[in-house]
Amino acid sequence: MTSHPLPTLPDDAWTLIAGIGTVLIVASLLGQVLKFTVARRQAHAAIDNLNSRIHAWWVMAVLFGLAMCAGRSGVALLFGLASLAALHEFLAGETPGMIPQTLRVASFVFVVPLQYLLVWNGSHALYGSFIPCLVLIGLPLLVALCAANGGDCRRHVRTLQGGLLICVFSVSHIPALLNLPISGHPDRNGYLLVFLLLVVQSSDVLQYLWGKLAGRHAIAPRLSPAKTVEGTVGGIVTASILGIWLAPMTPFTVPEAALISLLLTLLGFLGGLAMSAIKRRRGIKDWGSLLPGHGGMLDRLDSLCLSAPAFYYLLQFGWAS
Repeated sequence: MTSHPLPTLPDDAWTLIAGIGTVLIVASLLGQVLKFTVARRQAHAAIDNLNSRIHAWWVMAVLFGLAMCAGRSGVALLFGLASLAALHEFLAGETPGMIPQTLRVASFVFVVPLQYLLVWNGSHALYGSFIPCLVLIGLPLLVALCAANGGDCRRHVRTLQGGLLICVFSVSHIPALLNLPISGHPDRNGYLLVFLLLVVQSSDVLQYLWGKLAGRHAIAPRLSPAKTVEGTVGGIVTASILGIWLAPMTPFTVPEAALISLLLTLLGFLGGLAMSAIKRRRGIKDWGSLLPGHGGMLDRLDSLCLSAPAFYYLLQFGWAS
């Protein structure tokens, strides 16, 4: 019987995969132990929510791993689909018919695919300017045309502008990391992408856990009642330590990794808070229900809306050759 060898990957890649797998396995076991011992196999809001989050993380980790194995095409496709889902959630809160159907269809059928096609092609000048030009020039011209015909679509076009910037332009900087030629570190861009996602997303998870364990003082009660000072500080500090541990896989020194991780986690917190403010203004708790335990796709991507572009341009102007 012939054996099938494992894919050829660097040792540190296998270490990273093993680390992520171990964390997920331990979390799954812990969730089941809590379900049997504390909840006694009965409905329990906090424990059931925790287990739903863990199950969703398994799915997301597997999908991301498959996308990474497929290379730039797989990663661009994965985040392109994520952007489509997030944009749908962002626009869903608008009154039906208020954003012209033509604009909605064009956004999903033309704008999002073209942005990710440009990212896949590596055309930085194009994918870095396409949506900003559309938002700053194209849509305002449409508003002026609408006003000239006696209409007023400014508010609803602003919603579309925000959706394209947040859900498409910002998120597309994640797969765009694979295009950057990093001086002295050829073919290591995948690690930078993983570094960004692990630091920012683990900060979210750790803020949630620290908040449940030690949270006492709300940090922004009107915007996000569940966020606490203790949870925020604990999550940011712990995720920054994770960033330091990941430093050998990146072009960063340990002090650089610490500062960059701190910056990413702070921007992740601010991005999440800003999106919470939009949700509160719309009177909703979550953007959707696509990801059990997490809410919608945009609930999972909100912390990357500021951190992903910041990380991309930091690398471009600091480490790219």
